[in-house]
Amino acid sequence: MKTHGDEMLNIFIGYDPKEAIAYHACVQSIIQNTTVPVSITPLNLSMFKNYEENHTDGSNAFIYSRFLTPYLKKFRGVGLFIDGDMIVNEDLKNLFELFDPKYAVQVVKHDYKTKFKTKYLGNKNEDYPRKNWSSVVLFNCSHKSNKILTPELISRSQGSYLHRFSWLKDEEIGSLPINWNYLVKEFTPNPKASLLHYTVGTPCFSEYNDGPEAQIWNNCFSNLIQGFDNLNQKKEVTKI
Repeated sequence: MKTHGDEMLNIFIGYDPKEAIAYHACVQSIIQNTTVPVSITPLNLSMFKNYEENHTDGSNAFIYSRFLTPYLKKFRGVGLFIDGDMIVNEDLKNLFELFDPKYAVQVVKHDYKTKFKTKYLGNKNEDYPRKNWSSVVLFNCSHKSNKILTPELISRSQGSYLHRFSWLKDEEIGSLPINWNYLVKEFTPNPKASLLHYTVGTPCFSEYNDGPEAQIWNNCFSNLIQGFDNLNQKKEVTKI
């Protein structure tokens, strides 16, 4: 699908208060690299009054709310979900142009075994089928098969059912190029990847703040806080 220059891109990003800065760095990367208007929605659980999170597993707060994307779009149009621990390194317009309406979702179909038994904050990092497929999802929100994704169903469904896209037929799951969900530290370093996924841990945690991809994250963080020192200096002058 070719997007028009004035078309709004609808992006939903996972938000976890334990690593809020990761979300904001991700947003910064989208703002500085995307050339068309975007609408960004943080998937912060406290904002959803009609969704009750009953799951007790998972390493982040948005592990299940991501599947609300078609519902939040009123089952119309195209919506992109991405994890918060990412840096968008390329114009998102190019990703939306890969949209194919014959699919219910399009994902990077990773097939790998993790190199790390644990990840950030000591969370277990287990292997499972279709691992990380759901971390970048280009949703065809209008697709008839996605209309099942109501808050009620998501709240009561097992993680394996949702994260393996078990409500869909295999032929309804389209592929995206691996560059659009490039797993930092799991794969060979590639700071030029279209979307860097710091799946083991974002560089906001010191133990993961190394390597060329970490520098990309740090550059976005630096751009995010531009003017912060000047703002604080002005406050101090006011106090005097």
